[in-house]
Amino acid sequence: MGRRGRACVVVLGDLGRSPRMQYQALSLARQMSLEVDVVAYGGSKPHAAILEHPSIHIHTMTQWPTIPRGLPKVLKPVLLLLKPLIQFFMLLWFLCVKIASPDVFLVQNPPSVPTLVAVKWASSLRRSAFIVDWHNFGYTLLSLSLGRRSHFVSIYRWIEKYYGKMANGSLCVTQAMQHELAQNWGIKATVLYDQPPEFFHPTSLEEKHELFCRLNKNLHQPLGVQDCVSNGMEGQKADETIFTSLAGTDVFLKPNRPAVVVSSTSWTPDEDFGILLEAALMYDRRVAAILNEDDSTNEEVFLKEISDGKQYLYPRLLFIITGKGPDKESYEEKIRRLRLKRVAFRTMWLSAEDYPLLLGSADLGVCLHTSSSGLDLPMKVVDMFGCGLPVCAVSYSCIEELVKVDKNGLLFSSSSELADQLLVSLSDVHNMLFKGFPDDSDVLKKLRNGTLEMGLSARWATEWEEHAKPLITECIVFFYIAHARETPQQKGFEPAGYFSI
Repeated sequence: MGRRGRACVVVLGDLGRSPRMQYQALSLARQMSLEVDVVAYGGSKPHAAILEHPSIHIHTMTQWPTIPRGLPKVLKPVLLLLKPLIQFFMLLWFLCVKIASPDVFLVQNPPSVPTLVAVKWASSLRRSAFIVDWHNFGYTLLSLSLGRRSHFVSIYRWIEKYYGKMANGSLCVTQAMQHELAQNWGIKATVLYDQPPEFFHPTSLEEKHELFCRLNKNLHQPLGVQDCVSNGMEGQKADETIFTSLAGTDVFLKPNRPAVVVSSTSWTPDEDFGILLEAALMYDRRVAAILNEDDSTNEEVFLKEISDGKQYLYPRLLFIITGKGPDKESYEEKIRRLRLKRVAFRTMWLSAEDYPLLLGSADLGVCLHTSSSGLDLPMKVVDMFGCGLPVCAVSYSCIEELVKVDKNGLLFSSSSELADQLLVSLSDVHNMLFKGFPDDSDVLKKLRNGTLEMGLSARWATEWEEHAKPLITECIVFFYIAHARETPQQKGFEPAGYFSI
């Protein structure tokens, strides 16, 4: 092909926590054979597929320091202005000096300020196409902390709209967002749904056993003094976990294992984690009521029966919460104060390789995401579906573009509804979601089968090839024509390859 083209992916955030932009970089390298420069903050480790690809080059910027909590209020407006200015010049330095001139800049939005401004300036200076990948609206996220009537929010929205309209092309995550951009922003966007890449898939028994062996230390440490999970791990053999055991070389799932419920969160205000805590408490109390237990029931007897391998009609629930964020410690303290008999919590941060394995090993996913704009979809649910994991998700305006009730998941609006769903399926009040777990939980099996059927038909590479590649190619071609630059053939590209639409 001669000399290859270049693309630059811009993320004003932690690349390891920006999976969609990681997949964008992979697709640009794999499916368009481009050299890809990724300009982003460091922090979490990206997936190995990104780090090991010879055509992807990561350029790490210095991150803005965390603002001290005790900072005087009079200084906060100053920092609100100073922070984007420093970020703006840092972005320009990387985009105009540190990297080679690309054919196209692909930028994540939000954050919008100063990202869209800096990338537009860089694209003009370097004579490159400029494409925005709309994940949400930045001004709606800012309004969560400053309020909708804040002058800062109004200015932010104007900048986001003005520079968003200057892009050569736009991608977005939902049809609802596409409609909003067209009707109220004057922006024509192509919907590129989040889809799981190939490394999100159902987990084999062997992979489950190896994963739980690696996580054994984390699982053994309760957030309180002791709980129904840590107690059941006492006296374990070296070759077994709370979920699995070995017989020769064969792996078996334990019949009295707890059901694993996974939730991934950024521990921020747009996800009310209190809903999950209240639902867990309600599940614990309602099961006790169904079994005619009261507070006088000896908890030591219950824990002893668990250690002896007794199987219950209603299983223990282990909630594994993954993610990092500002509110994590305060919620961990709330968990410590809960007195739960059949429910346990673990919080942890997993590697990009272990996270899909955990999703494929779990029994149910829970999503607490409530969009600040009401127009984006939680990528964590897409990942769960890719691993064959059914989901209970908070209901909001466009979530049904992703979650199909009674097919691959359920929707709830309150902690009480979520607690109901942990016990009762919406379609049949006589069938309990976790009753008879693991062998006789028919509703859970139905949702898992539906998730597997729907998930097999949609993968990121296919979605990107059909929707993103034509748009990116078209933007580059027309940008070259509009700016009278050298033709693709002069740059060494084959028309039937790089620029074929």
